[in-house]
Formats: sequence, C-alpha cells, structure tokens
Amino acid sequence: MLSQAIVEFGKPLQSIEAATPEPTGSEVLLQVEHAGVCHSDVHIHDGYFDLGGGNRLPLATLKLPHTLGHEIQGKVVATGPEAKDVKIGARYAAFPWIGCGSCAACTRSEENLCLKPRQLGCSSNVPGGYASHVLVPHPKYLLDFGKTEAALAAAYMCSGLTAFGAMKKVGKVTAGDPVVVLGCGGVGMMGVQFAKALFGRGPIAADIDQGRLDAAQKAGAVATYNTKDDGVAKRFMAETGGAYAVVDFVGSEQSFAFANAIVRKGGRIIIVGLFGGAMTMPLPLFPMRALTIAGSFVGSLPEAKEMMELVRAGKVDPIPYQTRPLAEASKTLDDLRAGRIIGRVVLTP
Repeated sequence: MLSQAIVEFGKPLQSIEAATPEPTGSEVLLQVEHAGVCHSDVHIHDGYFDLGGGNRLPLATLKLPHTLGHEIQGKVVATGPEAKDVKIGARYAAFPWIGCGSCAACTRSEENLCLKPRQLGCSSNVPGGYASHVLVPHPKYLLDFGKTEAALAAAYMCSGLTAFGAMKKVGKVTAGDPVVVLGCGGVGMMGVQFAKALFGRGPIAADIDQGRLDAAQKAGAVATYNTKDDGVAKRFMAETGGAYAVVDFVGSEQSFAFANAIVRKGGRIIIVGLFGGAMTMPLPLFPMRALTIAGSFVGSLPEAKEMMELVRAGKVDPIPYQTRPLAEASKTLDDLRAGRIIGRVVLTP
C-alpha cells in the first residue's frame, strides 16, 4: 500500500509504503480510485485550528505519520468474514464520519457527533484515502452512487454531505425567505446545488471572488453579491429585506460579520466553515433579534443516504472539479490554502 502522509505538521507530505491491510471481522478493503481534497485536510495538515486572538486548537493527539483523506470512492478488493452483502469488484463511496457505535449520539444515528470518533482520515490511527487502499469498518458505510461520476461521488462524502446537512438545518423556506450561500468554494458550490434541490430555487451567493460568484450564478444562484464592494450589506438589506438564513461556508471573522449584518430579525446563521477566528455579541441582541446561530458538522449516515438518493436521481448538478495524481497531494493542499482552487480537486491514487 502506498500513501501520502503527514510526517510533520506543516511540512510536505511524504510517500510511505506499507503492507496492504487485510480486513478482519466486518471490515471491507477498498482500492482507492478517488480521494477529494478538503479544507479540513488543510487544517489537519497545519496541525491546528485558528480560534482567533492568537489562540489555536492544536491537534497534538493526532499520531504521526497520518494519512489524510475523508472523501473516498473505491473498489472492493477484499472483505472480512463478517462483511455481508458486498461483492468483490463493486464500487462505492465511503461514508467517513464513523463513531464508536455505542454512545448516545451513535444510537441516534448521529455518528458524526460521536465523542470517540473513528473518522476515516481525520481521527488518530484511522488512515484515510490519500492512499492506494483504505479499510472501512462495515459495509453499511458503503454508499451506492449509481451513474454519478466517481470523482464527484467521493467529493459528496464531505463537501456534499456538509452542504446538505447545513441546508437541512435551514428548515422550511417560504417564497419570501432569501437563503444566502456565503463562500462559493467547493463546499459552497455544493450548497448552491442542494439549496436548489431542497427549496425549489437557487440561493443568493456571496463571496469575495468574482470568479467564484460567476461560477455560482452559472450553477443556479438567483443573485450574487461581492462582499468586498463598498456598502454591500446595506445594499443587500435594501434589495432583499434581509436574509432568512445565511449558511457561512467560510467561518471567518469577516464572513460572520457580513452574515450578522444581512440576517433579518428571526433569521439564522449556520456556521459551517473552519477558517478560524472569534466573534463577540451582546447577549440581549439574541432575544431582541430572535436570532439563531448554529454550527453544522458534516452530516449523519441517514442524511448521507438521503443526499445520495437526490444525487442518483439526477436532481443535483455536478460542481466543477479537476483530478490530479496522488503525488500532487501536497501541492493541492498548498493551492487550496492559498485560495487558488475553484470547485474541487480529487486525487487519483
């Protein structure tokens, strides 16, 4: 088995060769065909999350070397003796947000919220998809992607599911309720697609990059706003009356400030991105504005299955993506960190 692994935080990934794992119990071994590169991978590669004010959340508990990659599509090449109803040669997308299986969150089918996770490519001692092979603990985490392009099927396991889970938290939307996708990178572009599928119309798109806004408009956004423009928040309020929901796919101090400036009374801000920073607000403003601020962390296995039903039915248009060889994993992380990527990059081991 070949992999591109973190051997030192912040340093280029290194190629590592090891024995190909042999599945036991209910495990399934996939030969990785596509592995998406996600902003979460950038933070894990850095070794910390930015908490604002010079504070960091270090990932000191992550044991190195570590193989990144949680957007995975592959072909079944071996199974453990307890893995049922899965055939050698079948191709699947792998749900990576795996929990302990026994805590309260897991029994609610919210494994993505488990406090003792076994997330592929994210948890310590759980290698991910920047490799030729990956072990999946049970066939129930293998999702049929139908006739969907395999590279996109991989990306749906995080960028798609993250966008879908966040849009589900928006709730019921009426004709007079503008929904804003803030940040039109790979995940935000998925947000545009799932807003269309769930609400019956495209969202409003906001970003600092005109190229991304143009791509969002082509993907179905009903209007676009460049957040770098002078007076853009006041113009937004005058033209729309304020957003019912802002789904912030950036998660920075600047993006939250914009979201807070354009959300209407009784509205909600759903924070998805992990760019970093901090925010403060006077507590009386929460009840006075009837404001809801929520975080959204990827999605559950049932949500992943619901999402893939929409995908297989052709109700979600593909987002822009490009493929690169696995050897370019470090370069891709650098490009993503620098904001040089529109859509998604998917590695091909």
